[in-house]
Amino acid sequence: MLFGLGSANVSAGVVRVEIESREAFADGQPFGRSGPYERIVGRMFLEVDPDAKANDRIVDLKFAPRNANGQVELATDFFLLKPVDATRGNRRLLYDVNNRGNKLALGAFNDRGGNDPRTAADAGNGFLMREGYSILWCGWNGDVRPGDGRMLIDLPVATDGDRPITGRVHAEITANDKTFSQPFYWGNSDPYPSVSLENRGATLSMRASRSADPVEVPHDEWSFARYENGVVVPDAKHLYVKDGFRPGWLYDLVYTAQGPRVTGLGFAAVRDVVSHVRHGVAGPQPRPPLAGEIERAYVFGISQSTRFIHHFVFEGFNADEQGRAVFDAALAHVGGGGRGYFNHRFAQTTRHGSPHEDHWSPSETFPFTSLPQEDRITGERGDILSRARERGPVPKMFFTQTSAEYWCRAASLLHTDVNGEADIGLDRQTRLYFITGAQHGVAGSPDRGIYQNPINILDHRPVLRALLKALDRWATTGAEPPTSRFPQIADGTLVDVETYLRTFPSIPQVSLPSTNYRPLRLDFGSRFATEGIADIVPPRVGPAFRTLVPAIDSDGNELAGIRLPDVAVPLATYTGWNLRSVAVGAEGALGRWSGSYLPFVKTADERKHSGDPRPALAERYPTREAYLARVAAAAVALQDEGFLLDEDVVAILKATAGRAW
Repeated sequence: MLFGLGSANVSAGVVRVEIESREAFADGQPFGRSGPYERIVGRMFLEVDPDAKANDRIVDLKFAPRNANGQVELATDFFLLKPVDATRGNRRLLYDVNNRGNKLALGAFNDRGGNDPRTAADAGNGFLMREGYSILWCGWNGDVRPGDGRMLIDLPVATDGDRPITGRVHAEITANDKTFSQPFYWGNSDPYPSVSLENRGATLSMRASRSADPVEVPHDEWSFARYENGVVVPDAKHLYVKDGFRPGWLYDLVYTAQGPRVTGLGFAAVRDVVSHVRHGVAGPQPRPPLAGEIERAYVFGISQSTRFIHHFVFEGFNADEQGRAVFDAALAHVGGGGRGYFNHRFAQTTRHGSPHEDHWSPSETFPFTSLPQEDRITGERGDILSRARERGPVPKMFFTQTSAEYWCRAASLLHTDVNGEADIGLDRQTRLYFITGAQHGVAGSPDRGIYQNPINILDHRPVLRALLKALDRWATTGAEPPTSRFPQIADGTLVDVETYLRTFPSIPQVSLPSTNYRPLRLDFGSRFATEGIADIVPPRVGPAFRTLVPAIDSDGNELAGIRLPDVAVPLATYTGWNLRSVAVGAEGALGRWSGSYLPFVKTADERKHSGDPRPALAERYPTREAYLARVAAAAVALQDEGFLLDEDVVAILKATAGRAW
């Protein structure tokens, strides 16, 4: 099925839509007032005007091939879940920014994930459908490899006339076990190939940590190749090391790559796809899905996807080429203080700085705050919303963070100065919510995996459901959402790591981190800031920004933020940090995303025998009934404050009553 925009005069944006399938979702079961849903899957074809002011921030757009109309062409997958009768929904579009091609919103709000939702089981608890949302996905990051239902986008490659563009690229490679070859670029991502299989023009060094001195690897001990079934196969996108990768070590490859994708077009693709769905009018039959049915559009993301949202707004893409709002509001979850490697020549969208890996990735760059700030070391001034204010409507924004983002993703930079000496307020269009004691993602099991401690199992998804409803009210009626809740320097709930370590209880067999993630000031050359092109590879390294962490109580649980009942009435200590185990190398280094779950012992005798300073369960709660009563009180208090919905209070109480003591 094919339909167009319905106007021969439109020369940019979505110009053609091909629907590959349109079928019932969840076997046609109804979702309350919204009724049954359908899923629509296909491709959208777009044209972008390289001379339009709305696109002047896209790096290398001037080097993209143009069609006969002078436009730059691209195409993306799209996937839409919507009420069969759109008038029965809430007339809200929720755009879910895919993470490395993967869909996130159903897992976050409906407690079920997956890239090909089609069954009643895939609908999970049905929250988004019961609320009446139409949920949209499309591609944006052109380095995603096909497979497993991931969302793809076809981006043009920049060329200098008839000549390919080449450039020096830095790739950091690490492995958690002994392997002989690795792609330059981890995850489901497609690296930029080396211009040659000959490695003499490239360099490779290795080090145990970023602060250690590098050891150069001789050219005869590595090659551009992959190790497959005992055979070394030449491959311009893989690194082969003859003696194998040392687990946990950092390998720095600097090589000449070719064929940079115009990655910043991912911003334009999201802008134009959402604008088309939101503002497009009914054209020739068949009628485009949702034409004229959307009153508000919101964007949601997790981790990389949130950094995309942050960067999208920062670059001024929330206004389409006609100056209309793309998104009215954003729920940006666990992005830390960063944006991304999303609008640069030879961009590597998966990379982001973390405590052990990728310190030379430009994911944390000044400015960080929504109100003006200054970096006294570099002399830079600015804020993250200034360009959005100049170009069009600024969306109302919820930033939500967990403890892991303060430890591993520099979240404090969103609301302090770069020296970690003073609080900086929030723009009136933004709110910040800290979910106390939670980790980056929701773990289904406390199994240690690559870590020293059991993994944090706190489920913070109920807070997201409540905040989405609050965001909708704020965007629709102006009703004030819950007051921001996050740790601050002024009240002593945001502290340096040294203070944290002095106050953390001495729990037997638990080692503590020595630091949190402190991103570096990086100098890639003068062209990087203005043109997105690195002249210095790898970058020159300047002083680190100073980042802080939430203060804790005598149990090691954090004081500030949204304290879910599991933290307010604890059976354990929940942290946003966990340390790598000896088995995967870099022992004792902070992991990227996982926190720790450190249960209390049951009795006073057991506590005295173990040496655990934290009161035992029996010392805290004289009876099981007393414990359940305190959990109920904590849940109801959060409900009253707007951080839990009625249905989640009931679910929490039911789960708590069934929990083994």
